[in-house]
Amino acid sequence: MNYTILDFLCLLASVCLFLYGMKVMSEGLQKVAGDRLRNILGVMTKNRVTGVLTGLAITALIQSSSASTVMVVSFVNAGLMSLGQAMAVIFGANVGTTVTTWIISAFSFEVNISDYSLVFLAVGVPMLFMKKSTYKSLGEFIIGFCFLFMGLDMISQYVPNLQENPQMLSFVKDYTSLGYGSVLIFFALGIVITMVAQSSAATFAITLIMCSQGWISFALGCAIILGGNIGTTITPILASLSGNLAAKRTAMGHVLFNVLGSLIVLAIYYPFLHLVADITYACQGIDPMHIDSLLEDKMADSTLINPQGGLTSRAQSSIAFGLAMFPTVFNACNLLIMIWFTKLYVKIVCILIPARHKDEEEDFSLKYIGRGMLSASELNITQAQKEILLYGERVKRMLGMARQLIHTDEKDDNYMPLYSRLEKYEEISDRMEIEIGSFLNRVAEGRLSPEGKMRISGMLRIISEIESIADGCFNVAKTLMRKSANHVKFDDSVVREIDMMYDLVDSAMDNMLNILKEMETPEDSLIIAAYNKEREINNYRNALRDANISNINNKEYDYEQGIFFMDLIGEAEKLGDYMLNVVEGVKHQFRPASELA
Repeated sequence: MNYTILDFLCLLASVCLFLYGMKVMSEGLQKVAGDRLRNILGVMTKNRVTGVLTGLAITALIQSSSASTVMVVSFVNAGLMSLGQAMAVIFGANVGTTVTTWIISAFSFEVNISDYSLVFLAVGVPMLFMKKSTYKSLGEFIIGFCFLFMGLDMISQYVPNLQENPQMLSFVKDYTSLGYGSVLIFFALGIVITMVAQSSAATFAITLIMCSQGWISFALGCAIILGGNIGTTITPILASLSGNLAAKRTAMGHVLFNVLGSLIVLAIYYPFLHLVADITYACQGIDPMHIDSLLEDKMADSTLINPQGGLTSRAQSSIAFGLAMFPTVFNACNLLIMIWFTKLYVKIVCILIPARHKDEEEDFSLKYIGRGMLSASELNITQAQKEILLYGERVKRMLGMARQLIHTDEKDDNYMPLYSRLEKYEEISDRMEIEIGSFLNRVAEGRLSPEGKMRISGMLRIISEIESIADGCFNVAKTLMRKSANHVKFDDSVVREIDMMYDLVDSAMDNMLNILKEMETPEDSLIIAAYNKEREINNYRNALRDANISNINNKEYDYEQGIFFMDLIGEAEKLGDYMLNVVEGVKHQFRPASELA
């Protein structure tokens, strides 16, 4: 049988189906557990042990070390996790990713999952049409699981048979007998394959097929898997490119951990390989290195080598077990050694990526979010929440500047610089709203649960209201400039009443920021306080408005002074309204769906 172009295209399609299945399965689980993952990662990283266990559990759950590492980078970028905590989680994630290899290994030859794929699809597809989002996401996971093993089975069908087409990979055989040089070549091949596929699981599946078909030996298959351990670091590196310094350091820590571990194993490769082979022999009764010897010497063994010269299912099962055992032993040993040097890792990473000189104020760019942080959409919500809080705190500074301007004489040398600073902050506020809104829109384009989309909607409303607060603060400055141009002076009694009004606004602003700090679980007392403060601002505005008319009539101050006085009071009342709108956005959009029903 000749291997045709159509067969090759079918092979490519099979690989694509496998990768798509892995993607759908991982994203389905992320959507099911998105909020829980945020809570787990945020809480269970207090020490190295819990951090490792958290990384292991999360990676085993979502079946992707790349996704879990991107989450960690995102959390460090958002200031929710220290670099030391992140390193512990990454150590655990490297062990957790072996769960995927065991699933693929166990089902590849012992049980043919693809035979039952239609049954699983019959369960998964109807779940997509259920109302509850959890069932929809679970249905996606089941469908992805089916596609993954259907793709793996189809890869086995469409790979060229070397016994019938020996010329297909003759060039590969030229590099299989170079001793340790072959190990290095296939190690590099593993790095490249994983960087292209951005999935160590895909590399493992490809390696499993190559070894089971007799293309390469068990020893070289392990070299590819070892290379894949470095190649998988490309995803968090890409995710950290537009992140802050801490995010870049976290990604570098992941690279350092994987590279150092891989180089150590390369230095003792064959002794380590024999250790894995001995463990496999103890569990399976077959030494995969012995199978390599039989293939090299072309020795007959009916239990391991079939009459056509290929591997029997028993031999394939042993090879699959050994290939899964290799990264498990490697990552476990790497973890047990490296976990004691977490602090040293942090120091080395800080040396490799030093802090740059900071500007006077880093107000020109976002601190917690960036264009590269989109690999785990549900978890990016946390970053946006952190950025929104920072946005609110920066706008509060504008309120302080506006109040300072009220008490600054227009002839003072600080008057115009203070006005210009307020104007600059207002421009920054506009840009921050656009950047945060654009980020949220990109996150919304990802695979989000309905609750996640509801939160995105709420945050878009919140940033719009915060920007309105910034506009209001600058309007205060513009009102004061008009007052100055008209040479109007406020009486001391008027200034005291303005101060009392803005004290109320300041209090409402502080309450709003406290609510933003706990955006997902705001305290009821703070919500109630927000309504009371807004009502108090309205009542005081009404009282001042009535008193202003009386004071003008009684000639206590002139009409023009009264106009500017009420303009400032009116702006303060609007600020209170905007702050309440922010609180209502939090109240309605960030409560659990069960409470909103």
